[in-house]
Amino acid sequence: MTTDHAKAAPPDSSGGAAPRHTSDKSSEPTEREAKKLERRSRWYRWDLKYSPYAFISPFFLFFAAFGLFPLIYTGWAALHQSSLIDPNNMTWVGLDNFTRLWNDEFFWNALRNTFTIGIISTVPQLLMALGLAHVLNYKLRGSMAFRVAMLTPYATSIAAATLVFAMLYGRDYGMINWALGLVGIDPVNWEAGTWTSQFAISTIVIWRWTGYNTLIYLAAMQAVPNDLYESASLDGASRWQQFRYVTIPSLRPTIIFTVVVSTIGATQLFGEPLLLAGSPNGGSQSQYQTLGLYLYETGWVNLHLGRAAAIAWAMFLLLIVIGLLYWLLTRLVGKSNGEEA
Repeated sequence: MTTDHAKAAPPDSSGGAAPRHTSDKSSEPTEREAKKLERRSRWYRWDLKYSPYAFISPFFLFFAAFGLFPLIYTGWAALHQSSLIDPNNMTWVGLDNFTRLWNDEFFWNALRNTFTIGIISTVPQLLMALGLAHVLNYKLRGSMAFRVAMLTPYATSIAAATLVFAMLYGRDYGMINWALGLVGIDPVNWEAGTWTSQFAISTIVIWRWTGYNTLIYLAAMQAVPNDLYESASLDGASRWQQFRYVTIPSLRPTIIFTVVVSTIGATQLFGEPLLLAGSPNGGSQSQYQTLGLYLYETGWVNLHLGRAAAIAWAMFLLLIVIGLLYWLLTRLVGKSNGEEA
């Protein structure tokens, strides 16, 4: 009977068997290679730690140059009496520009006009956008064409849209007065009246921004799980009940976002009333002069740089207050929903 034996290791030069495991000194890194590996590891750690800050730094640099610095400089100019002709010649007046605004009837008139135009343009705009998004959320033939059409007014120039609406609302040859005449209504001087002029401006804002908000609501609706609609349908809920009890609660953060953005846009309303009037006065009696128009008239027409800067900061503080109110309302609504659950 034969047995298999392991092959013996080849003898070394001394005649003995070579060891199975030998320490190969060539595999160990040299001192130079070790320093190179350590340096590479250090660079890797720095890249992992600091590269995200480098990627986002361009935004903060541009914001500091074109956002933060103008804001701080405007606040500094608001504390001085200065003319746009010689902006470097400033005289310290403290809060005098702000206290003057408090007693300025034109400022309060512009604030009131801004508030009313914002209400009659934002509320119908968002309600129409919500309804249109609900319709487009269903599978319709040619839905993509409808979505592109919704975005077309937003891509249209403010100047072009306002000039078209100015012709539509013309007193003598406007198409709207022509249509009213067909049903026996006398022509309306849309620009002369307070409510008529504000309504005309609101229609321009509604026409331009409804499609934009529609697409935002539509994107949010498509993110709602279908299981919620199926469960509601099995419980016997109609389409209106599904929209009211499933869609609206799911869209609450999106609705709050659009309300905040629309409020900011209404506060900064400038192009539509300027082009409709053709001057920063906002009509013969300033019946639709907004805060943006009043800021433009004070700074660029009357050349009062300090007072214009105070108006700009008043608008900024107003937006902060509105944002805090929306934030508080959101917290209260969230807490009430949590307690009900």
